[in-house]
Amino acid sequence: MNTSKLNWLLAVFAVITLTACSGSEEQSTGTPGPVHFESGDECHVCGMVIEGFPGPKGQAFTEKDQQVRKFCSTRDMFAWFLQPENANRDHTLYVHDMAQTEWQSPTDTALIDARDAFYVVGSSRTGAMGPTLASFAAKAEAETFAGEHGGKVLAFQEITMDHLNSGMAMHSMDGMDHQK
Repeated sequence: MNTSKLNWLLAVFAVITLTACSGSEEQSTGTPGPVHFESGDECHVCGMVIEGFPGPKGQAFTEKDQQVRKFCSTRDMFAWFLQPENANRDHTLYVHDMAQTEWQSPTDTALIDARDAFYVVGSSRTGAMGPTLASFAAKAEAETFAGEHGGKVLAFQEITMDHLNSGMAMHSMDGMDHQK
């Protein structure tokens, strides 16, 4: 076999090897999709069984080990995420799009990327732990909800611990029927 054919075969082999390796890396580092809430799942923050409670829920896949943490409410998800050890990490987060599902029993098919969602803080609607943040894929849907149930529309990156505390206090002080 002459040198040019050998070099050509080695080059082809190298390309095939590199392509195979890069393909498996992409699969192992891809963003995980949302998972189903199962009967008996407990909230990572409060330990309550998640199933059977109204309002949007959350999920977080941790940055390093891609372990899923499930939350009975968006408020609990933010309370966990905004902790100093979590806030600057690249966790994958999901919440329910409440424009696509019923408040009393949100479905897993309505889970969306939490970082792209809009949230209504301080509405009259309650979730598993009382006051919660209503989550929506579209800002217009969040604004409509806020018009009907009160509250303020915020993007993911605007939410702080102060919003969780003060927005929830607004809800408690407004005197509205919380189960409308």
